[in-house]
Amino acid sequence: MNVEIRTETGAAAPRFAFWDAWAGERRTLARVTPSAAPVPFRSSAAQTGLIAVTYLMWGGFFLVVPLVTVHFVDELGWAAASVGLVLGLRQLTQQGLTVFGGAWADRIGPKPLILAGCLIRTLGFAWMGFADALPVLLAASLLAGIGGGLFDAPKSAAITAVTRPEHRARMFSLVSISGNLGMVTGPLIGAWLIHLGFRTAAVSAGSVYLLAFALLAVTLPHLRPAAERGSGFAGLRAAALDHRFRRFTLVLVGYFLLSTQINVAVTLKAVALAGPGATGPLYGLSAGLAVVLQYPLLRLVERRWRTRTALVAAVLAVGLSLGLMGFAATFPQLLACVALYSLGTMLVYPTQQALTARLAPAGMTGSYFGFSAISLGLGGAVGNLVGGLLTDAGKRAGLPLLPWLTLMLVGIVTALGLRWALRGVPTQAQLEGEEGL
Repeated sequence: MNVEIRTETGAAAPRFAFWDAWAGERRTLARVTPSAAPVPFRSSAAQTGLIAVTYLMWGGFFLVVPLVTVHFVDELGWAAASVGLVLGLRQLTQQGLTVFGGAWADRIGPKPLILAGCLIRTLGFAWMGFADALPVLLAASLLAGIGGGLFDAPKSAAITAVTRPEHRARMFSLVSISGNLGMVTGPLIGAWLIHLGFRTAAVSAGSVYLLAFALLAVTLPHLRPAAERGSGFAGLRAAALDHRFRRFTLVLVGYFLLSTQINVAVTLKAVALAGPGATGPLYGLSAGLAVVLQYPLLRLVERRWRTRTALVAAVLAVGLSLGLMGFAATFPQLLACVALYSLGTMLVYPTQQALTARLAPAGMTGSYFGFSAISLGLGGAVGNLVGGLLTDAGKRAGLPLLPWLTLMLVGIVTALGLRWALRGVPTQAQLEGEEGL
C-alpha cells in the first residue's frame, strides 16, 4: 500500500503538529516516494488519529479486562479456571482472526475493518457488564476478540500506508508509547470505576472504542488497495510462500515466548521476593520506561544501527536480562533486570513492524501483518505454558536457575535465528536508492 496520504477526493490529508513540541523537530508531510534529501517527519491528521486511537484502545482494554477476574471470581465466586478459559478463548479468537483481518484489509482497505472492529468490541465489552452466566460471558468475550481481530493487522497496515518508509520505525514507536500510556492509565480508571460497579466499568470500556470509532472516521482517509493485489487471500498465500518472511515470522515465536514472561515467571519471582504488592512497581516500571525512553532510544539507535541489527540486539538484551533475573536476590535487583528487559522489548516492536512493512510487497501489507500475528499467537500461548512449567521444574529439581538460564538460551538462539532469517534483507537505502536506515 505505497500510497500518497490523500483522501478519496484527491485532496491532501490535513496535518497536525501534535508531536512537534515533544519531538523537538520540524516535520513535513510528503509523498511516499524516494527523494534526493531526507524528509523530516511531521505527523499528519491520519497519523495523529492512529496514535490517539491506540491510546484509547489500550486504555479501554486494560480498563476492564483486569477487572473480569476480580468481579467474577472474587465478587461472584465463579471458578477461576472458568474465567481463565474465557479470557484464553478471547485471546485465541483475536489472534486467529488477525491473520485473516490483514488479508481482508488488502482487499477492501483497512479503514472499514478498523471501524467495524471498534463497533464490535464496543458491543462485546459492554455486554460483559450484563453477563450473569458463563455462556453469556463467553459470548461477550468472543465478540470482543472478534473486534480485536478485525482491527489489529489493518491498523498496522494503515500506519504503514500513511507513513514514509524511512519514518515507519519512528511512527510505530510513537504508537507503542501511546499504547503503553493506555496500559498505565486504563487500570487506574478501572480501579476507580469498579467502585461504581463492574457494569459501569464494562460499559465505559466499550464507550472508549466508540470514541475511537468516531476519531478514526474523521481522521483516517480511505486507503484504496492495489486492484491487482486485493483479491481473495492471495496476500496470505504470498506471505506463507515467502521463505524469508516465513523464517522471520517463525523465529520471532522465540521472542514472544520471552515477552510473555513478564506476566508469568517474572511476576512469580517478584511476588516471591516482595509479596503480592510487587506487581504494581513491576508493571509501572516496565510501562513507564517505555513511555519515557522508547522514542528517544529508537532515534538514538536509528542513527547508529541498521533496523535489523537493532532488532537482533534488542532480542539478545531481553534474553540476557531474563538470565540475570535468576541471580537477583532482592526486589531492587530484579527491577534493575526488568529495566534492561524493558529496554529490549521497547525496541523490538517498532523494528519488527518496520521490517514487516519493508518485506511486504506493494498491496499486501495487511496480509503480511496478519501472517506475522502467528508468531505472537504461538509464542504467547507457548510462553505462558513454558514459563509456569520451567518454574515448577526448577523448584522440584532444586535448581532455581533452571528457568532463567533456559529462557536466556532461548533468547540467544532467537537472536542468532533472526540474524540468519534476515540475511539479504535490503536496507531502506537500497530500496529507495538513497541513504536510509
